[in-house]
Amino acid sequence: MENSELLTYLLLIPLLGSVLLLFIKSDKENLIRYFGLAVSLIAFLVSLVIYFNFDSDNSSFQFVHKFKWIENLNIHYHVGIDGMAVLLLVLTTFLTPLTLISSWSSIQKKVKEFTFFMLFLELGMLGVFVSLDLFLFYFFWEAMLIPMYFIIGIWGGEERIYAAVKFFIYTMAGSLLMLVAIIWLALHASNYLGVFTTDLLELYTVSPLFNLSIQNYLFLAFAISFAIKVPLFPFHTWLPDAHVQAPTAGSVILAGVLLKMGTYGLLRFNLPLFPAASQHFASLISILAVIGILYGALVAMVQSDMKKLVAYSSVAHLGFVVLGIFAMTQESMQGAVIQMINHGLSTGALFLLVGMIYERTHTREISYYGGIAKLVPVFSFFLLFVSLSSIGLPGLNGFVGEFLILLGSFQSTVLNSWWYTVFASTGVIFAAVYLLWMYKRVAFGKVTNPKLESLNDLNRREIFVLVPICIFIIWIGIYPNTFLKVSEKSTNKIIEQVINPPKASLY
Repeated sequence: MENSELLTYLLLIPLLGSVLLLFIKSDKENLIRYFGLAVSLIAFLVSLVIYFNFDSDNSSFQFVHKFKWIENLNIHYHVGIDGMAVLLLVLTTFLTPLTLISSWSSIQKKVKEFTFFMLFLELGMLGVFVSLDLFLFYFFWEAMLIPMYFIIGIWGGEERIYAAVKFFIYTMAGSLLMLVAIIWLALHASNYLGVFTTDLLELYTVSPLFNLSIQNYLFLAFAISFAIKVPLFPFHTWLPDAHVQAPTAGSVILAGVLLKMGTYGLLRFNLPLFPAASQHFASLISILAVIGILYGALVAMVQSDMKKLVAYSSVAHLGFVVLGIFAMTQESMQGAVIQMINHGLSTGALFLLVGMIYERTHTREISYYGGIAKLVPVFSFFLLFVSLSSIGLPGLNGFVGEFLILLGSFQSTVLNSWWYTVFASTGVIFAAVYLLWMYKRVAFGKVTNPKLESLNDLNRREIFVLVPICIFIIWIGIYPNTFLKVSEKSTNKIIEQVINPPKASLY
């Protein structure tokens, strides 16, 4: 197997797996579950091969595979990854089998269709992270909307149709803006290149030459699309509905991977393609990020539903990531990348835990609980541990990302103000307030609800799902350099593309 074809093989695994799944009879539910899990585990193993063969000292794209796709439009199948993408790639393949295991008993209807959509969703997510052609990227970006729409709409809560349609309309609206921007970008670049192309590496060389006015329009079209996906304030209103109504597996993938596509898009496309516009809008977007940090935290404080509380915490945590991106320092960008991974682990685990307790009680209302630490000590331990990681306790993963982002934004010459850091840092305090207060009301005190007396603690399958996530939470918290060194060259290259873009004299 050639290294250049590894990414293509990785994409083929969930594609072929989802197709083969269709030939299994629907009544063989256990076989379907095991087959879906096996496919996702094979994809994870291949991603590990890619990770361990990745050269972290090389800032260029690796495992590149390119061939002609739509010849008349000069569109290619072009895939490759850098240090930032390889981390998100492994995160995706790591979380997918865990979510399938977590849904073993909670998904009882249309198991075949659910497993099919989960594998198809994995294909779309992986495709987004490896695409080096804008048309190919857009193809995968749109493709992964379909399975998530059905996952929410079929296996979600009582208002699942409303949440699924809202999610689809919001994301589709942003996608149409991005499609217009891709066409405009390719047509305008053809004036420099002499040929229409959507190849990202070729566009990197010419789009910085566009005048500021054109860069601004293109930047905003891409940025709005990605801001909806993040979601950045004020484009966040679809998120709580989608999270609350989605089944546990959908919420985990939505928080763990799908939201990262927005921040990944800002890093991969907005900054290097439109460097002048990126610096021009850096302050505005950073202000929105800080508002999102504070707004998400304050709204999370007043939630009575555990799942909605975790959903609003995502608005706050992703605000930190966006601030780190647009501070445009080495520390802040490294912090943003590692915080994307951290959020996928910590918030994904929180959604898993909320789903596990919901399976037992069929309610997420905080007021229903109280004193369950005495009844379900293992569950209570994991809930406290993951909450502390989400808060940013030193020694756990969340601290590393937030510290680097705050350090980088404080000394950012692009933002040129420490007020961003001051206001953002209060979000750390608020996170401690809403998560510890939630934990206090759920786990401590007397058991006043007699219905909780028969509550069962976590079983071995549920513990098996949580332990790998907790290992990485500790690993990143104690020795983050394992992962920071993988993305270091890539983030430095993005900063260089923004600060020292190609000059017109070179052409």
